[in-house]
Amino acid sequence: MEIRQLKPDEFDASTKLSEYAFQYTMTPEQKETSKAHFEPERFWGIFEGEELQAKLTILPFQVYLQGGILDMGGIAGVATWPENRRKGHVSTLLKHALQEMKNKGQTLSFLHPFSIPFYRKFGWELYAEYKKYTIPVKSFPPKVDVPGKVTRDVTDIPTLDSMYQSFAGRYNGTLVRDEAWWKRSVLQEYGYSAVYYSAEGEPQGYVLYKLQDKKLVCDEFVYLNEEARSALWTFFGNHDSRIEQVELTMVPGDDQLPFMLPDPRVTQEIVPYFMARIVDLKSFMEQYSFTANREAELTIQVKDTAAPWNEGLWKLGVNGQGKADVVQLPSTGAASSDLSTDIQTLSALFMGYKRPQELYRMKRLDGDPVKAALLESMIPAGQSLLMDFF
Repeated sequence: MEIRQLKPDEFDASTKLSEYAFQYTMTPEQKETSKAHFEPERFWGIFEGEELQAKLTILPFQVYLQGGILDMGGIAGVATWPENRRKGHVSTLLKHALQEMKNKGQTLSFLHPFSIPFYRKFGWELYAEYKKYTIPVKSFPPKVDVPGKVTRDVTDIPTLDSMYQSFAGRYNGTLVRDEAWWKRSVLQEYGYSAVYYSAEGEPQGYVLYKLQDKKLVCDEFVYLNEEARSALWTFFGNHDSRIEQVELTMVPGDDQLPFMLPDPRVTQEIVPYFMARIVDLKSFMEQYSFTANREAELTIQVKDTAAPWNEGLWKLGVNGQGKADVVQLPSTGAASSDLSTDIQTLSALFMGYKRPQELYRMKRLDGDPVKAALLESMIPAGQSLLMDFF
């Protein structure tokens, strides 16, 4: 058995495994397009001889976190042939991927799970969920007159990205998008776009949406102020002769739209979405932005069987600027931990998905309750979100 990156001439073998594992068939045109963008160095496979047995992809991304930007490795396309299941191939590839991401300075990793319990065994934990609203026309927000205007079919990427950056930067775990990502993974997924421009001509919000089966489906509703949100909802409202409802997905967990509706009793769902994992705990915490204007220190015992470099006793000291000094202490001797937990719990905690004292009450974080309260004060409050898929 050999673990290695794929070669340029192994596109067909990779595609064949993906089609079988994920139950789809590419057209010849789709294969040609995919082959043109094939980057074999991003693919890792397990081979027996020259036969591909299992594979995954590591995609290089950056994400917003607590006002900063961190490098992240996106795990995608995890696949194995059915006759190779339960042979440990995926486990071996995931552990190999963790080492590769650490070597590349990708201190975080995200993935979309086929099974949450499965990936929890390897240290990934839920970090993002989204709200989904189904709102009938009769329950739309009231139409309003605004000083600006809505323009349809705006696909200028710098215009859209400037608004996206301002919106996404408020949240933890949103992707930093480049032009190629916009073209291949965002805009091509949608039928229509619309942008609200203020009276001064400044873009203040946009929507990406489709019209199908008498409903408007919107997966991306970005607004920088309430004027833009009202204007875009008025634009949706002007479709009332064509649609019966709006289906709005990828809505942040802190969204308050239902309270603002004339009748808030609309269908609301909370959908668990992506998982996150700290790849390199020391490097991650040293890049993290802790609460400023206070100094704090504590020790944490961490369990991480899939990435042993994270396992052990860590001393975390944070200065008045919110930057950390992280030292690994000997696991034997007089040193003892203030708190103990595992890497998946820390991943949910530092992503802002769960708060330290919440996790302490759940018994996911053990130790001194005073130190749990101290950790609570060290982690800035933040809302997690991901609006993309890979």
